[in-house]
Amino acid sequence: MNQPLPFGPGPAADRTDLAHVMDKVAHGDKQAFSALYDALAPLVFGIVVKVVRDRAQSEEVAQEVMIDLWRQAARYRADAGAVTTWAATIAHRRAVDRVRSAQAATDREQAQAAREHTTAFDEVAEQVETRLESEQVRRCLRGLTELQRQAVTLAYYRGLTYREVAEALRTPLPTIKTRMRDGLIRLRDCMGVTT
Repeated sequence: MNQPLPFGPGPAADRTDLAHVMDKVAHGDKQAFSALYDALAPLVFGIVVKVVRDRAQSEEVAQEVMIDLWRQAARYRADAGAVTTWAATIAHRRAVDRVRSAQAATDREQAQAAREHTTAFDEVAEQVETRLESEQVRRCLRGLTELQRQAVTLAYYRGLTYREVAEALRTPLPTIKTRMRDGLIRLRDCMGVTT
């Protein structure tokens, strides 16, 4: 276990000691980074969790900040401010970026859901037909059972109706409809299409 940094009394000594440790980190000293990590991780995590408010994401962001401190150690300038201030600034920026990124992703998902919610079944079928040319669809088709793949292929590659597919496969119409429905659901799930 790492020993805490032997900081002298008062904030000026802390600033000097951490600046010295940061200088060692900038030169690749792993032990110095370990000491820096022990000294700054609680501060970094505290700042991040106040902004992000999700413990798991906060831990992830705090870890990213500590890695940034390791990678950017050479950029630190003691005359520009304390190491803790520099680390706090990086932590706050990273946390704000994570919140903004999460909000943007939520906004995109909501907009996509709104667009798909108004999409009629025939439009979805046309989208599936259009995507049959792509490698993703081929991969997803390989994920169907042989019976589902036959039914879907006859319907979408050859343009047969349910009844024509049932006649071609000599299978009852309700069975074909079930295979098609199940096959299309699996295709939709495989392709990440939400309804």
